[in-house]
Amino acid sequence: MFSSFLKTLPQISIFHNPSSPASVRALAMLRSALSAPYPPDKQDAPPLQFNLEIVERRAPTPDQIKTIASYLHPKGSSSETPQYSSFLSAHPSAPGLSDQPQTAAAMSDLVTRHPEAFKWPLVVDWNGGRASVGDVDGVKTILEALRQRRDGEVKDDVDRPTGWFS
Repeated sequence: MFSSFLKTLPQISIFHNPSSPASVRALAMLRSALSAPYPPDKQDAPPLQFNLEIVERRAPTPDQIKTIASYLHPKGSSSETPQYSSFLSAHPSAPGLSDQPQTAAAMSDLVTRHPEAFKWPLVVDWNGGRASVGDVDGVKTILEALRQRRDGEVKDDVDRPTGWFS
């Protein structure tokens, strides 16, 4: 009866750098998914519904980096320590293998000091536990997961109370 109160719109954040072509494409893709039919090839499909937060030219906080790293490298993967190298670009200002940040705070500090060392864009689906770093195809994967949820192809992972009224 009141299960609609349990549903919330997915929260999607894009850490965006307007000077990065991939970041510009990813932001355009996210905005289009909100305002036009999704998928684009099905004109009768409704747009996706999600909250889009655009964080321009700012690094994620250390806590956000830890969370995002857990989305990129789930528990049980080959390495128990987060691999912050996933966030680094090939730009000359990015540190070499021996100098790469070993903590989320160091990673956040590096991106604040040298934004060009970061792989832009960083797109995060906070509700779905998914992230894409520097990859427009990863954004497509996130949008497709949202579409599958919208179209009922994937069961919501909402904890529904059991008891008298269920």
